[in-house]
Amino acid sequence: GVHLVESGGGSVQAGGSLKLSCTALGHSISTHCMGWFRQAPGKEREGVAVIDLNSTTAYAVPVTGRFHISRDNVKNTLYLEMNNLKPEDTATYYCAARGPLSVPVCFGTGNNPLDAWGQGTLVNVSS
Repeated sequence: GVHLVESGGGSVQAGGSLKLSCTALGHSISTHCMGWFRQAPGKEREGVAVIDLNSTTAYAVPVTGRFHISRDNVKNTLYLEMNNLKPEDTATYYCAARGPLSVPVCFGTGNNPLDAWGQGTLVNVSS
């Protein structure tokens, strides 16, 4: 199966930027819709951004215009560039490989048989 390792989280002041990376081990990401999801304390996990096999992207409304998702199939790595961070972006961010799904399905938080999830990386934005 796919083993995903996230990095790049940390603490930053509001207005700052961070870039998350997610490297896949043991399996190519080229056949997967990839996504970033986040879960804040006491809240449900939510979709942040996804990118399908054709590099079509979708973003959650709260991050549109501030976050940018990209993939490098050669490096087998997914990225999330986060700009103008806000305190409400504070959460644990998870990388996911979800199989050859379309963007709408890939964005959902339902479980799929081919799902693989990383361990999460914490992003803390202070005001």
